[in-house]
Amino acid sequence: MARWEPDARGRMLTAALELFAEKGYDGTTAGDIAARAGVTERTFFRHFADKREVLFANPNSLDEMVVKAIAAADEQATPLEMVIGGVRAAAVGLAEARTREQAAQRSRIVEATPALQERELLKMAAMTAAAQAALAERGVGEPTAAMAAYGGVAVFQTAFSRWVSGATDLGLPECVDEAAATLRALT
Repeated sequence: MARWEPDARGRMLTAALELFAEKGYDGTTAGDIAARAGVTERTFFRHFADKREVLFANPNSLDEMVVKAIAAADEQATPLEMVIGGVRAAAVGLAEARTREQAAQRSRIVEATPALQERELLKMAAMTAAAQAALAERGVGEPTAAMAAYGGVAVFQTAFSRWVSGATDLGLPECVDEAAATLRALT
């Protein structure tokens, strides 16, 4: 093992993305990721419960960003505007944490692996529930809170898909703005 290097977590993410692309998710072990990142397997497990968590663990939870933005939203904002503001804040955080290429690589890996697709759906359901609860904290009743939460998360999913596809030169936050404008135009 080489001498200590900074950013073990970031190196493990990069190594995992590379290995998943080369060998597939099922063909890659936590030990493979650790070795490629230049850390011990023990270090890997200090950071992640398993190899799946490399793709889903985020020190700055998107859900937390959404909830904080909803809590801080202007009193005059509609529930949907609050959630869209929250998912835009999450988009800013995500775009700062990962490059478009890293996000696209991760997206391709998730799309190719049914177990990871399920985890991604659970992640989006958790974001929806967090947004709904944050709206309830602000006094928004049902079914309005649920509809706004689902609509806002749909905006995020649409924007993220567009961003990682490379179909646009826009950044992720601007893709959220574009998807939100499309949703508003539907009503």
